[in-house]
Amino acid sequence: MFPTFQKNSQPRDQQQKQEREWLGVSFKPENFIPGLVIGFITGLLFDLSKPGRNYSTKKTLSSGKLQQQLSVPSNGDQELKMVLVVRQDLKMKSGKIASQCAHAATGMYAELMYSHRSLLRQWEQCGQPKIVVTCKNQQEMNRLKEAADNIGLPTFVVADAGRTQVMAGSKTVLAVGPGPKAYVDSVTGKLALL
Repeated sequence: MFPTFQKNSQPRDQQQKQEREWLGVSFKPENFIPGLVIGFITGLLFDLSKPGRNYSTKKTLSSGKLQQQLSVPSNGDQELKMVLVVRQDLKMKSGKIASQCAHAATGMYAELMYSHRSLLRQWEQCGQPKIVVTCKNQQEMNRLKEAADNIGLPTFVVADAGRTQVMAGSKTVLAVGPGPKAYVDSVTGKLALL
């Protein structure tokens, strides 16, 4: 004898319609988004609980070298600051300068997030002071960068994409620090405020 199969009492079209309705109810954005947010926050908490990753890039120094050369205390008692140096010879308008300074600050922050997280936390506790000054040209900016690098201060140079006002690849802003105020001032203290 052949096995007998019980035929489903609902027609196939009606069964598919019920499946679609069920999927429509269970996969609504209001059901999906909270799970996505909870997953993101959990992942972020796990990432922040780990010690800072030590990615090496040619723009940043090893964690120990920065701490050692600058004698940055781990208790956060020392005042830190960042100075953004804008080139005068490019004759950028104020909106362009503001944009380039934002690129410099966020670029520096992103780099230090992986290699000098404790330095960033200390700077945040100081209120993240940023000062904007000017330099004459690319040669002066290069000298300032070299001086900062020589004493172990982190630096970041913005190279413009060339979409507006300046040629592509133009070095527009140099970020020096965050670092102890005395060290940053030893490099940028004689420059005029913007």
